This record gives sequence, structure tokens and C-alpha cells, in this order.
Amino acid sequence: MDYLPVFLRVRGHGALVVGGGEVALRKVRWLLKAGARVTVVAPELHPELLEHVLRDGVRHAAAEFSPELLRGTVAVIAATDAPQVNAQVAAAARARALPVNVADDAELSSFIFPAIVERSPLIVAVSSAGHAPVLARRVREQIEALLPERLGALARFMGAQRHLVQRALARLARRAFWERIVDGPVATHLLAGADEAARRALERELFSARLGERTGAPGEVYLIGAGPGDPDLLTLRALQLLQRADVVLYDRLVSPGVLERARRDAQRVFVGRAAGEPGQQERIHTLMVSLAAQGKRVARLKGGDPFIFGRGGEEIEVLAAHGIPYQVVPGITAALGAAAAAAVPLTHRRLAQSVTFVTGHVSERPAADWRFFADPQHTVVFYMGVAQLPAIIARLRGAGAAAVHPAAIIERATWPEQRILRGSLADIARLANEQRASAPALLITGAVAALGAAETLATLAASDAAAGAVA
Repeated sequence: MDYLPVFLRVRGHGALVVGGGEVALRKVRWLLKAGARVTVVAPELHPELLEHVLRDGVRHAAAEFSPELLRGTVAVIAATDAPQVNAQVAAAARARALPVNVADDAELSSFIFPAIVERSPLIVAVSSAGHAPVLARRVREQIEALLPERLGALARFMGAQRHLVQRALARLARRAFWERIVDGPVATHLLAGADEAARRALERELFSARLGERTGAPGEVYLIGAGPGDPDLLTLRALQLLQRADVVLYDRLVSPGVLERARRDAQRVFVGRAAGEPGQQERIHTLMVSLAAQGKRVARLKGGDPFIFGRGGEEIEVLAAHGIPYQVVPGITAALGAAAAAAVPLTHRRLAQSVTFVTGHVSERPAADWRFFADPQHTVVFYMGVAQLPAIIARLRGAGAAAVHPAAIIERATWPEQRILRGSLADIARLANEQRASAPALLITGAVAALGAAETLATLAASDAAAGAVA
């Protein structure tokens, strides 16, 4: 280990920055955030540094560096583009046993600025000891993606409750109590911005801890939209909660890549059902309730979005009836993922001014709907429509859709084995049968369904260019 990782308290103390350019500006920003009294030594200043002088009380010494300027400082930074000046600053600081950082010169530095993830008062610092700063920044980005934006609010809340907890609980009981706070409903409420609900939840936890037992307080359930299949399309919130969940309930619409993003030691339970299998949704309800009653954090991982043909509404009704805390995390619904993967814009200024998402159960749609769906300037996305494809085509044709009405099937959209079948109402059923298209797949109908083909896009582009030339 080349450096001892420490955090230096500079609030209210002097810090000297030698240099007036962009590098100096970045250092000054961090020093100001930490509450330091900053002095900048430079003949000229970057415009934004000048703003800090005028607005934030930064002192400017428009002079060359001299060792006398180090008096009263606790940290020194050399950020000029003159190596000899940087070396002079470093030597003067070392002679006074002051920590010094020389930009882009680890050998002259006694401390370095790490890549920082700030969720104040929680700070995460990443360093490569100067060997690979780009790699350190990349690691910081990955960490930042996993840390909720309101994590600092949780840290401040816990800090404000420390004395209360110290008075209420013996030392040995405190660690287990705080672990329940970090992993349970209190943290969930804080991270969601529900401060009052968090305060009430903490009071319940503290009451239970005073009794010396958990009073059967339930765990919580996360209804997480897994998106269309590509794990890189998961939201940050989905990733965060998947890393917290003790149990993951998933079905066949969740790709293996998405499932891999769950916590390594989480229990994985398949809750998918075979076609026509009755009662499975009720079993899922029972499983969610029983697991949460055991105090577990349950991720109900659902393909697409939980509230678009995902029965998420029924599941939150059950959870609410049993008093179980829950969160709903939206996901990229299959229609959006499939359209993007197939380069099919669901709306288009000249071709489609509206779009409808419907299930493929044709018997559920009245005749008036089908006349609306048959309009080529209206895009329709049929979920679970491949099994009902002949019936859907018959209803569209019967409502007035032409045989050349464009249609596209996107199978396993965004998965590695994604396939796209393009055609019209006249031949899409035959193509699906020949290619053995199977679920999960979506059917898109309307003029935009032809747009994913490269030759169609080229024709439209040429048409637009010609129209522009005439204009």
C-alpha cells in the first residue's frame, strides 16, 4: 500500500493553492466544499476562480510563490504548469512538515486527491496511488452508479439519532439495531424521500429493541421492472435493490443476464408458470407475504415494467392488505425495448401520431377498437400476441386493414438471440410459422413497422432531402 487512506479535516483552516488555471480550479472547489479558508497564489486567475474570489471569500495573492505564504496553512497544493515552481512549493512544504499535493507528480506529493464519490456526509474515495487515474475514475463511476443519491440523507438521519439510541440501548445491542435500520424499512423510506415515514419506522424499531426482541415486524417487497432483457437497461434503482434483496422471485421473462445482477448469496426462486397453469399468481402472492413476514427483503423481478401487463397492481393490493412495505421500481417496458432494438419508432411525425399497447387476447377487445387499430397511422403493440397471431390478423383485416398493412415481430428483444421478422398482414403469420417464432415476442402493426428496414429508412431520408431542396 503506497498511501495510507485518511480524511483530512480542513474546515476553518488555511489551505494554499499555487496556480490559477483549470487544475487549480478543481482543487479549490473540493477545498471549499470541505470548508477550508483558501488562498490562491497566481499572477492571473481562471475566470471561474475569480468568481470564487468575489463570491466565496477565496483570497488571491497576485504574486509569485514564496515560502512565507505557507504560514497558517494545513495543506498545500501546487497546480502550475511550471515544473520548477511545483518543485519549489513541494520542497518548502516538506521543510515545514505540511502535506503537499503536486498535480500530476506523485513523487513530489505527500498526499494525492482520490477520485471521490460524494454523498455527504458519506464520502467514498478511490485511488490508484497515481498509477492509473483514469482507471480510478472508472471505478468511481461504477461505485457512484450503485449508491443512491439520498444516501447522505440516511447518514445524516442516523447521526441525528445516535444519542437517542445510545441512551435507549446497551452497547452490544446497538450494532444489530443499526444493521436493521440500514437494511430495513427505515432506509427504504429515507432513500425514497419519505422522512416522516422513516422517523415513525425508527420509533417502531427502537420500541422493539427496547423490549429485547423483534415484534414480528415484516420485511419488505420490491416490485422491480427488469426491462426487456438486456441487463444494461436496468435502472440504477433496480440494481441497488437487487443488491439488497435476500430473495429474488423471477419468471421466464427475466433474462439470465438480469438475474446475474442480483446479490450473489440471494435465494433465487422461479415463479413462472406453464401456459394455462391455474393459480400461480395466487401462489406468488402467498410467497411474497410469507417471506416478508419472516423479515426478508423480497425482490419480485418482473419482465418489462411491473405496471404494464405485469399484474403489479394486483400484487401491491395484496401487500397493502397485509401491511407489508413495498417499493415499485419502473422498468423499460417490452414495447419500448423491442421498438428500440428493431429501430421502429412507435410514433413518427408523418406516419403515426398515436400508439396503443394491448394484450394479444383478441376476445377482450370490442369491434370499435379494431377499427381504430386498423388505421395504418396508428401504431399498435400487441403483448403476448404471437400465439394469437392468426386471430389478430383476421380481426384487423375484418376491421378494414389492408393486406399490405406493415407488421413486425420482435422476438426476445435486446437478448443476445434477438430476432426480427418483418412483413405485412398478408405474410407475417406464414413467416412466424416458418421461423418458429415463440414467446417472449411482440407484434407491432402500423406504418412505422416497416421503418426498421434499412432500405425504407434510406428512402425516407432521400424523400426528406428532396423535399428540402424543393423548399
